[in-house]
Amino acid sequence: MRKKLLLGNWKMNKTPSEAKEFALGSKEMVDYAIAHGIDVGVAPTFLSLDVVKANADPRLIVSAQNVNEHDHGAYTGEISIPMLQAIGVSWVILGHSERREYNAETSAACNAKIKALLAANMVPVYCCGESLATFEEGNTKPFVEEQIRTGLASLTADEAKNIVIAYEPIWAIGTGKSATKEIAEDTIAYIRGILRDMFGDVAESMRILYGGSVKPNNIAEYMSMPDIDGALVGGASLALDSYKGLIEGLVK
Repeated sequence: MRKKLLLGNWKMNKTPSEAKEFALGSKEMVDYAIAHGIDVGVAPTFLSLDVVKANADPRLIVSAQNVNEHDHGAYTGEISIPMLQAIGVSWVILGHSERREYNAETSAACNAKIKALLAANMVPVYCCGESLATFEEGNTKPFVEEQIRTGLASLTADEAKNIVIAYEPIWAIGTGKSATKEIAEDTIAYIRGILRDMFGDVAESMRILYGGSVKPNNIAEYMSMPDIDGALVGGASLALDSYKGLIEGLVK
């Protein structure tokens, strides 16, 4: 049975002092999640990674929101894998729709980063998802399939088992709209089928999250579906009370 995972993507929110306040107040919440067999984590900005690591329960996963595939060099504004390792960060979100749109991040670029992370024994959280136009045209599955096959190209099954996938329909991110649990399950089950074709039985152990306007009052619906293993959550992960509500929804 795959272990449930809740990961909060803070995006460009929280100053280091605000992140510290969250971290200090999160211990009881983490205790509750761990007691119910749920992995929980947050992805702060680069400035707050060390702050959260230093002040949160050590069982709270702390993820970066991006990384460069090179260890060092003339890459202004970038952060390397060794830099993250130096502060104990071993998870990284890649390919989020906002980075694809605003920073021209491609699936091929994500593939290079995923390979570098796996070589460093780190955990990539690889995002995929379609626009409203693609969804309305009925092209969700071929669009997402290309993202998965390109992003995970040339990996072995042994490498793939360490990757988390997050399906986030772009039309449901920050819009207040959300895919029905049936739509989310249909696409995520399709993704698992692609992973099965690429990596065999390892696909059954790979965690696939849903993201897109997930809130405390709807997360339990998604978690009732057999192929949805957790959630990648944006705004609802910023406040401790809301985050705790998300965990409670996972427990139901």
